[in-house]
Amino acid sequence: MGLEILGIVLFVLLIGASIALHEIGHLVPAKKFGVRVTDYMVGFGPTIWSKVRGETRYGLKAIPVGGYIRMIGMLPPGKDDPEGTARTMNTGRFAAMVAQARQQSLEEIEPGDENRVFYKLPVHKRLIIMLGGPFMNLLLAVLLFGVVLVGIGLPQPTTAVNSVVPCTPTVEQPTGDPLPSGACPAGSLPTPAAEAGLLADDVIVSVGPIASSSWDDLTEWIRANPGRSTQVVVERDGGQVSLPLVVADVERPVYDENGEPTGASEQVGFLGVSPQFEYSPQPVTAIPGYMWDITYRSAAALVSLPVRVFELVDETLIGGGERSLDSPVSVVGASRLGGEIAAMEQPVTSKVATFLGLAASLNLFLFLFNLLPILPLDGGHAAGALYEGIRRTVARVRGKPDPGPVDTAKLLPVAYVVAGVLIVVGVVVIWADLVKPITLS
Repeated sequence: MGLEILGIVLFVLLIGASIALHEIGHLVPAKKFGVRVTDYMVGFGPTIWSKVRGETRYGLKAIPVGGYIRMIGMLPPGKDDPEGTARTMNTGRFAAMVAQARQQSLEEIEPGDENRVFYKLPVHKRLIIMLGGPFMNLLLAVLLFGVVLVGIGLPQPTTAVNSVVPCTPTVEQPTGDPLPSGACPAGSLPTPAAEAGLLADDVIVSVGPIASSSWDDLTEWIRANPGRSTQVVVERDGGQVSLPLVVADVERPVYDENGEPTGASEQVGFLGVSPQFEYSPQPVTAIPGYMWDITYRSAAALVSLPVRVFELVDETLIGGGERSLDSPVSVVGASRLGGEIAAMEQPVTSKVATFLGLAASLNLFLFLFNLLPILPLDGGHAAGALYEGIRRTVARVRGKPDPGPVDTAKLLPVAYVVAGVLIVVGVVVIWADLVKPITLS
C-alpha cells in the first residue's frame, strides 16, 4: 500500500509539472511580446497559494486538472464599437453573453495598456503564444520517451525461461491455465515444455536444428513445425541438459500489425514457455520513429474518443460490463495507474520505464488534444489567428482595406458549449475511474 500511495503522489506531481510547463509555454512568449499577464495558475477551483510578482499573480489551485494564464485584451472590441468600449444595447441571450464577456475583457485594460493587449499582436506572435503550451507538452513527451528509450531501453525477450505454461491454450482458456484441480481443461493437454520438464530460469540453447541467442528465431521454428519430434537443449545449474519433446499443434488467433485479432486462426507449433525480458537501450535515432508510431496511435485514439466515451457509459457504467483497456482515462485514473505501477512486483527498472512511459503518453495526448481547432482549446485560438492572417493577406492582395482582427467573442457561445461538454465528459470518466477503474493486473 505504501508503494502504491507513493506512486500516486509521484504521478500527481508529474501531472502538476506538465500543467505548469504547459502554462509556462504560454507565459514566457506572452511576456516577451509585451502582453500584460495578470494571472498564472496551476489547477482550478479554490486557490491554495498565490503570490504577486511584478504585474502577475502566480498561484496553485486545489484541483490539478488543468491551468491557465490570464492575458488582457483576449477579446477585441466589436466591429462598430469605439476602441475601449462595448455596446450595451444587445438583444437575445447569446448577444448579451458576448457583450458582457467583451466588456469584462475591456475592463481589464488599464491606462497605458492599450498597446499591450493580446488581440493587437501580429498573427505570428499570437500563434507562438497559443501553441507554446501544447509544444511544451510535446517537448516533455520527447524528453520522457528519450529517457525510456535511450536511458533505460525497450524490453527484449531473452532465451531464459520465465515460466512454463501448464496446458495448451484453447478458445475457452487462451492462457493455458489448469483447472483448480490441477488438470488441464477439456480439449487441452499438458504442454510439451511441461511434459519435458523445462523449468523457470532454464536458458534455451537450441530447439531442434536452431541454435540461437534470439528468442524470435527459436519461436519462429517452433511455430513452423507443429507435431515435430525434437530435442530442446537448455543450460541448467552450470551444465547442459537435452530434453526430448514433441511440438504441440494448436489453433491460435491471427493478429494484425497493431496486435488486434483479425478473427482468423491458424494451426501453429507450440512449446509452452514464456521468456524473461531484459531492457536494451536504443540509439537516439530510434526516438523519432518510436514517437511517430505513438503519435499515430494517440491521434487515432483522439478521433475515436466520442465513440469510446459512449461505450464507456453504455457498456460499462450502464450495462455493467468490464472496463476496456483502451477506455478514456482521467487524471484520477492515470494517477491510480501510476500507483499500481509502483506497487507491481517487477524490477525497479521495469517500473520506472512503465511509469515514465505512461507520463510521456499522457503529455503526447495533451499536445494533440490542445491542437484541436475549437474554442476554448489552444488550437481554437490558433485557428482564429490563422484565419485572421489569411483574411488580411487576401484583403491586401485584392487592394481592400484591412478587415481588422477576427471577432472571436462571437464564438463564445460555442466555447461555452464545448467547455460544458468537456466538463460532463470529465465527470463521467472520473466516475468510471472510481467505480470501474482500469487495472494492469
